[in-house]
Amino acid sequence: MHTREAGHTAIIWMLLVVTMLATGMARATERETADAWLLKLGPALNMTTYRGIFVYSRGDQVSSMMIAHRYRDGSVEERLVQQDGAGGEILRRGNRVLCVLPEQGRIHLDQVIPSGPFGEAFASQQVPVGAWYQPQMLGEDRIAGYPAVVIGLEPRDDDRYGYRLWMEKHTGLLLKSHVRQDGEVLEHFQFTMLEITDELPDSEFEIRSGVEMKEVTPYLPVSGDAGEMDGWNLGWQPDGFMPVDAPRTSRGQAVAFSDGLATFSVFVEAAGGTEMPEGASRIGATTVYMHYVSPGAGSQDRFLVTVVGEIPPRTAMRVAQSVAVDDRNALARTLAD
Repeated sequence: MHTREAGHTAIIWMLLVVTMLATGMARATERETADAWLLKLGPALNMTTYRGIFVYSRGDQVSSMMIAHRYRDGSVEERLVQQDGAGGEILRRGNRVLCVLPEQGRIHLDQVIPSGPFGEAFASQQVPVGAWYQPQMLGEDRIAGYPAVVIGLEPRDDDRYGYRLWMEKHTGLLLKSHVRQDGEVLEHFQFTMLEITDELPDSEFEIRSGVEMKEVTPYLPVSGDAGEMDGWNLGWQPDGFMPVDAPRTSRGQAVAFSDGLATFSVFVEAAGGTEMPEGASRIGATTVYMHYVSPGAGSQDRFLVTVVGEIPPRTAMRVAQSVAVDDRNALARTLAD
């Protein structure tokens, strides 16, 4: 009897070990599958040809856009038309962007803008998203008439948000997304109408606004090296966020950081006479944190540090409060350029 019980115990332990191994293998396979889907996301955003309407909400702000996107001969063309409010259009051909605003006229921008929602975040296929987020398969769904797989990205620390992505099963195109924190949806993107096709006519990419418009080319120089800081330095940034190129305005200097998914920018400018309130404000997942800094205890000079991006307010505060001005003359020369 004792031998029989020992045998039963051994069998039970063997079953437990097999179950644990099978569970571990299933999780590994799930992780590989989720990672494989994430690799499709960047190329799908650029290389899929489609037309549709999507809604985008953050906080209590909701907007609807019509989009036509074409990939042909290695080049991307895209036209977005605002469906509510005063209206407006954005036309992109490669790196050339034309913004049509009802009252401001046409504005050319000679720099790349994101190709639809999440276009900039997933532009790189080599970003180690898994180092900072836990990818997992969450099942399947149907969005705008297309079958989709659902991918969850849980943050590995408190310095970033979580994401939920709905990707079209055949192309990998992003159909819907949530930016989340503690179970709350902060931002929401979703196609309500979509047609994935092989070709779109040239007429889909023509500005059809009937009003007379003037063309303006704004001066938007780009900082030289990614992460270049003249006269100031950043004492802390969240793990995984690396410097990327950022535009520099005539009023101040901006440096952008990205972990391959989320992005935030740090602006440093002379405080001037207008007193801005310090602290954080948030619309959806976008945080704006303002903080004043002086070069030294006895200095009368003050500089305004503004952190803007898709990071939690506590993270933005730590970034802003870590900025130090170590050479106000160099910073002043940068601001004057």
